[in-house]
Amino acid sequence: MSRILLLTFFLLIYGLAAKAQNNTLYGKVKSGREPLPYVIVFIEELKKGAQTDSSGIFKIDQLPEGTFTIKVKAIGYESLTKQITITNHYSEELLLNLTEDKHLNLDEVVVSGTLKEISRPESAVPVEIYNSCFFKSNPTPSLFESLQNINGVRPQVNCNICNTGDIHINGLEGPYTMVLIDGMPIVSGLASVYGLTGIPQAIIERVELVKGPASTLYGSEAVGGLLNVITKSPDKAPLFAGDVSTTNWKELNTDISTRVGIGKNTHILAGINVFNYQTPIDNNGDGFTDVTLQQRFSAFNKWQFIRKEGRLFSLAGRYVYEDRWGGDMRWKKQFRGGDSLYGESIYTNRFEWYGTYQLPLREKILFQFSANRHEQNSYYGTTPYMGLQHIGFIQVLWFKTIGRHDLLFGSAFRYTWYDDNTVATTAFDATAYPKNQPSQQRLPGAFIQDEWKINSNHKLLIGLRTDHNHLHGIVLTPRLNYKFNTSDQKAILRVSTGSGYRVANIFTEDHAALTGARQVVFKETLRPETSWNININSVTSFYKNSSNSVHLDMTLFYTHFYNRILPDYETNPNQILYTNLDGHATSKGISINIDATIGKHFKVMAGSTVMDVSVTRQGVTRRQPLTEQYTGTWTIGYTLARPGLTIDYTGNIYGPMLLPLLGPLDSRPSESPVWSIQNIQITKRFKNKIELYAGIKNLLNYTPPANSIARAFDPFDKQVTFDTQGQAIPTPNNPEALTFDPNYVFAPNQGIRGFIGLRFTLP
Repeated sequence: MSRILLLTFFLLIYGLAAKAQNNTLYGKVKSGREPLPYVIVFIEELKKGAQTDSSGIFKIDQLPEGTFTIKVKAIGYESLTKQITITNHYSEELLLNLTEDKHLNLDEVVVSGTLKEISRPESAVPVEIYNSCFFKSNPTPSLFESLQNINGVRPQVNCNICNTGDIHINGLEGPYTMVLIDGMPIVSGLASVYGLTGIPQAIIERVELVKGPASTLYGSEAVGGLLNVITKSPDKAPLFAGDVSTTNWKELNTDISTRVGIGKNTHILAGINVFNYQTPIDNNGDGFTDVTLQQRFSAFNKWQFIRKEGRLFSLAGRYVYEDRWGGDMRWKKQFRGGDSLYGESIYTNRFEWYGTYQLPLREKILFQFSANRHEQNSYYGTTPYMGLQHIGFIQVLWFKTIGRHDLLFGSAFRYTWYDDNTVATTAFDATAYPKNQPSQQRLPGAFIQDEWKINSNHKLLIGLRTDHNHLHGIVLTPRLNYKFNTSDQKAILRVSTGSGYRVANIFTEDHAALTGARQVVFKETLRPETSWNININSVTSFYKNSSNSVHLDMTLFYTHFYNRILPDYETNPNQILYTNLDGHATSKGISINIDATIGKHFKVMAGSTVMDVSVTRQGVTRRQPLTEQYTGTWTIGYTLARPGLTIDYTGNIYGPMLLPLLGPLDSRPSESPVWSIQNIQITKRFKNKIELYAGIKNLLNYTPPANSIARAFDPFDKQVTFDTQGQAIPTPNNPEALTFDPNYVFAPNQGIRGFIGLRFTLP
């Protein structure tokens, strides 16, 4: 009898224990709407966990009752800790949502280096990534201004009055920078001057930066580097997002985006940007507006179609309209084109279309296209500039994997048509009667790339492209990239060398100079500008987890240019002479980036570039004007978790630049001082993904000298005396022989200002 009781007792205890352990925890880990695979979900007290599958789902069996701490960690995301109480027969589904770590981008996917999606550490081409969180630390009304906090990149304002500009990478001028949208060469020609604004921030997923030539994949213009603006995928974007901000200068900026689904297979992302600034301000007292007044509207629409076997099909379009003017504080639209009050008035109408379609074949073959139309209606004082440009682009890509070799075959064709009202597109017949002759450029090309994974630590990338220009013939651009990494990916070394080229479009780049009565003369048949570059890049990472890490990225770079095209305005005042440079140009230096996360609250991104950009002509070497010798940038963020506050301190510093003087008597400094723009912002996060932010821009209130515009009081040169050759000569009221000139510019004229904004997202 005692044995039976003892057996019954043990069976009862076993049953109670089994009952206590008969609980299951299951759920899903996501980031936004995207499931996260292969993430560890760990129960701290039980030392027990599981890994999510390819759909982000996890399951942990045999759990006792009680209250436990769940921890979720994934590289590239902020750690998540959650308390959960498990009761008898617990089987409730748990949803865990991770937030991207805006400073830890080790495993982000990049496409710009090789034209295919690849993990950033695996890429043989060094690619820098700046996601939407980075740009929120210093919000601006345009992507052009947002780039000011990226090391080695400088948005250069080229005119004190109209405030147009371009993007410099490692000191190289704007025409050497290619700007892509979703991998398509949308922003080029006239758009490189007027089309960089108006990309709604709400639809930007990230910006990828490649420094150095990329012509092997992208052809002409990718000489100094490229910026690839990646927009959000329509099926993963928030249902609704908005960002509205204003400043005490009465600037108003609005960014709105929305996601719409049509059935199960069609997703649409739409976004608009509206910017308005209509308050003339003249703080430096020169009688001219410090900042160009603008009315800008931009609309973006992207369609994504879900197809069988995950084949790609997307279409997108963008429209930009802008009305900007700057000049005399008294200027009104009725003075446009007249000589009573000086103003520069620019109307821009721009249309863009692009798309990608994967052919329904067993092989992965993509067909891509883009097209844009750019209309420019401008007056610079009394000088009109009316330009029209069409660019069409098609490309076919074939991806093929054979063993350890990832092959890419491609062919492309670009057509550029350009016309304006200047002598740039005027031809003279035998009787010297002028007739209009628009410029047309046809540029077919083909390329091949082999990415050879030798083993887990060594990778070699070889590429070659050939393009044929109807004026210049065949142009070859090879490249070679080698990557070594340690097994734990904490140390990566990349060595890159390659060639870039650019078929210069003189008309779209120098239109301001061509609006006079000068005759354009080509002293020779212009050859394409070419460059050879070598980069040595090392990345070293020190980290325990996503909350404590330091990443050091260092690059040595050297670029040598041949056939550089420079205009000559001095030999004959009635002509503009174009010829290839009799010599060479170089850009060399070192760039260092530090990305550090200390604890859960303190994050730092800082960088510095020291460089020497020079032009050698007839044995004489001279620094390139408007190019800094060194630059530094920083973004420092500190988060106070309990009140939900984040403090962001951003800024940059630039070394001296050579400035364009008007002659030997011009008394203005020939070199700029060291200058810095610094900003601070405080963001308050509320529930339901609502953020209120406010701050101060240009804390130091730095602006360039008030005499940056030469003879602002005489913009039509009515009081200037010229000699028989058309050159200004000194007189008692003009002893320095100056003429009106707004091109002595190296820094923005906008001083200190406060801002406030509201940002909200519906998942």
